[in-house]
Amino acid sequence: MEKRTSANVLLDTALKNFYGAAEEMGLSDDLVKILAQSEKKLEVSLPVEMDDGSVRVFQGYRVQHFSAVGPSKGGVRFHPDVDGDECEALAMLMTWKCSLAGIPYGGGKGGISCNPDSLSQKEKERLCRTFAARISPVIGTWQDIPAPDVNTGGQEMVWFMDTISKLHGQLEPGLFTGKPISYWGSQGRTAATGYAAATCGLELLKVLGKDPKDVRVAVEGFGNVGSYAALTMANAGAKVVAISNRSGVYHAPQGLDIKKAFAEAEANPRERLKGFTCEGCEKVDDILSVDCDLLFPCALEGVVNEKTADRIKAKGIVEGANGPVTPEADAILGEKGVIVVPDFLANSGGVIGSYFEWAQNLSGYFWTEEEYNERLIHIMKGNFKRVWDYSQSRKVNMRWAAFMAAIQRVADVVKLRGVFL
Repeated sequence: MEKRTSANVLLDTALKNFYGAAEEMGLSDDLVKILAQSEKKLEVSLPVEMDDGSVRVFQGYRVQHFSAVGPSKGGVRFHPDVDGDECEALAMLMTWKCSLAGIPYGGGKGGISCNPDSLSQKEKERLCRTFAARISPVIGTWQDIPAPDVNTGGQEMVWFMDTISKLHGQLEPGLFTGKPISYWGSQGRTAATGYAAATCGLELLKVLGKDPKDVRVAVEGFGNVGSYAALTMANAGAKVVAISNRSGVYHAPQGLDIKKAFAEAEANPRERLKGFTCEGCEKVDDILSVDCDLLFPCALEGVVNEKTADRIKAKGIVEGANGPVTPEADAILGEKGVIVVPDFLANSGGVIGSYFEWAQNLSGYFWTEEEYNERLIHIMKGNFKRVWDYSQSRKVNMRWAAFMAAIQRVADVVKLRGVFL
């Protein structure tokens, strides 16, 4: 069977991982052909009136990879590098992530090619509402449910939801997740992805027989995911020796004051760590080469690749971001004995949290944060154990184990429903 290829690094990575896992598990060629393609890809132009009266036209995207299990689920990101191939790759990864998590969703992803830092609040609102109106035909509570992603958050979800609700003539809070608590959001959702990634890190330490108090951690990316992952690991007793974002890499062999860093990031959401200082802390050039036990890459994709993998000193990597480790780097890390907890297991707390919010929106009944976290940790621990046990019994790494378990569930649904989806 001829395999799809792509010049886009992230899509090529997603396809290589899928084909490799499908071959390992003996998936039929017919199922491989179906699951290697996305069901629907939408590209829209977005004319926006700027504050100075001029008009700019942005490009927006929404991709739905698979919907047989349930409505598509995935974030909307604002970034200059957003394009259709990136959204397709991330939509495919969302399918496996939702399947592995055992929640009733397929994969979707979307975004707008823009630099959000260059937009005023009003310009961003106009862009959001135009995008929502353009994609409204493919969005629905039982069709496709977007959520926040890179450079988007609760405010953008409110604008999206409000626009489509007005077009439909009724309030539909289940259209988008990741909304503010004050407006149909869910307690616990903000911390969910980082909290869940840290849970995977702690579960990895448990199966390896390591005490968190004896472990050094580095966190690349101190946004929503990285900051909560770092805080959770620090609260568990681990020594977080390095954190980074676009303002630089902060390193302290004796451990950083993560609570102070977290407070700084919360107080300055646009600049995050720009004003952060601490005793014994120094700026270094590269977080990947920091001496540590666990590395959490929690920023953008492809940071650990064939050029950077040799610099990794960590014994384990927990992928907080989407696709931070390339297949070429996986091979190098495998030879070095580095255990990688794959992204669609490690960072699935966000989509599980979105599922919780969606369920609450549909029922009109809201949970406490304690109820939310209890359900989240229960699912994450169960998912980690299932993948770890699968990897040990099949003698494959955790990425292949996660892929095979996720793909098998989706393949079973295709077999049940037939080719006509």
